[in-house]
Amino acid sequence: MKTNLHNEILKFIQELYFNNLPIQLHAPKFLGKEKKYLSDCIETTFVSYIGKYVTDFENHIKNITGSRNAVAIVNGTCALQMALIAANIKPGEEVITQALTFAATAAAIKHAGTEPVFVDVDRETLGLSPESLNSYLEKYAVVRLNITYSKVSGRKISAVIPMHTFGHPVRINEILTIAKKYNLTVIEDSAESIGSYYNEKHTGIFGKAAIFSFNGNKPITTGGGGMLITDDDQLAERVRHLTTTAKHPHKWEIFHDEVGYNLRMPNINAAVGCAQMEYLDKILANKRETAERYKEFFASLKVSFLTEPKNCKSNYWLNAIVLENRKERDKFLEISNNNQIQTRPIWTLMTKLPPYQKCHYGPVPNSLWFEERVVNIPSGLR
Repeated sequence: MKTNLHNEILKFIQELYFNNLPIQLHAPKFLGKEKKYLSDCIETTFVSYIGKYVTDFENHIKNITGSRNAVAIVNGTCALQMALIAANIKPGEEVITQALTFAATAAAIKHAGTEPVFVDVDRETLGLSPESLNSYLEKYAVVRLNITYSKVSGRKISAVIPMHTFGHPVRINEILTIAKKYNLTVIEDSAESIGSYYNEKHTGIFGKAAIFSFNGNKPITTGGGGMLITDDDQLAERVRHLTTTAKHPHKWEIFHDEVGYNLRMPNINAAVGCAQMEYLDKILANKRETAERYKEFFASLKVSFLTEPKNCKSNYWLNAIVLENRKERDKFLEISNNNQIQTRPIWTLMTKLPPYQKCHYGPVPNSLWFEERVVNIPSGLR
């Protein structure tokens, strides 16, 4: 990529964001009743997890996703850990996920006491590849009495966690078909995909459970926060109990019937989320307009821009371009950041990170290819 092409891209981004340097990758915006609801929390003193905004925020998420249950949790990582535990995935068992993902996916698997196994991503979606999943299981798994075991470790393979990368839905129906064949529980890492749809159904409602993140850089933020959704009433109740210190309900007695976790989202965070949900449609429309502008611009330059997969509607959380090689990627990263335009490479593969060096994985050529080339560009509200 030549310097004049770099300059063209930087100029376009500056104009897109009205030359308001520095331009962040995805800064939060507060355009509604956030201050009003926060003030209400303080005036009523309901700032912890007991408060109406927690319930209201859970209802907002149920309404947009169509899920029967939603449980507000302190962050997406803990929500994913709780999903595994409540789905009865036992310590020492294996959970398959994608090699190209944010570190929280693999960390949550480890936090639950389970062992991550990595497969490749799909070229179209950047999410877990059904072909790679099926190939891995055919080669390295054996089914005995309806239980799938690893030929490599001898452990039970219990679950698969696909991640909807940058808000682009994975080919979830194909993953579900493969998972059913091998009796694997599917838990969706939908951390980045609030407002994304697969075949007109919201991400997160296909598997046993799913999670969302509301970190400061997400389309909807609660500052820090996550949500677990599920149609399984028992699983939802189990998560509520575990994340509320496993306290047995009673008017005054304090009794905990097992080792619990203190992981419920505070009311003060949920208040921000409630305010943001009131203008979610405007947020998604703004982000789609930005993506369309990028798409048209990069097509004119013959630079690859990642777009929503077929039969999907993406929230375009983080827009991304695919450059020719690592050298071009690094050159663009340096020039853009030196010019106060925040850009970032895609994640280092989980298979290369120290905590997961000993984890088993199949061939990951697509993951390696994307790691060398993908750059996220400014994607916040304009």
